[in-house]
Amino acid sequence: MIQIVAPIYAVMEPYLPIIASVSVLMVLASMLIIPFLIVKMPADYFVNKRRPRTWSIPRIVLYILRNFVAFILFIAGVLMLVLPGQGLLTLIVAVVVSDFPGKFRLERWLLKQRGVLRSINWIRKRYDKPKIHVPEELEDKS
Repeated sequence: MIQIVAPIYAVMEPYLPIIASVSVLMVLASMLIIPFLIVKMPADYFVNKRRPRTWSIPRIVLYILRNFVAFILFIAGVLMLVLPGQGLLTLIVAVVVSDFPGKFRLERWLLKQRGVLRSINWIRKRYDKPKIHVPEELEDKS
């Protein structure tokens, strides 16, 4: 086993301080950004089955910016699955921030996963925000 790990460690050794620094920065950023975004989410975000869309130039610019931020959050979330940080919550926030066809169905599916709604509402409660309102079919039964 050591014969396999030693060459990998030798190659990565110069980069370990950078990797550690990025990990610490991602943990700190996720501790600030994720609760902020969850608290800013409207309580009735998941109530309707569909979202109406109207396209204009500012809307298209916002679409591009949101998807760029979502892409960065997605990459950070994937990295935080193996590095320290709130990887799953970051991935959920990346989905919420992004805008793509089928996104709303994916968000509602994620909300049904065990503990996700409970975690989101726990964060909102800490900041004196109302719980996320969801249709009964999305309620966490545990």
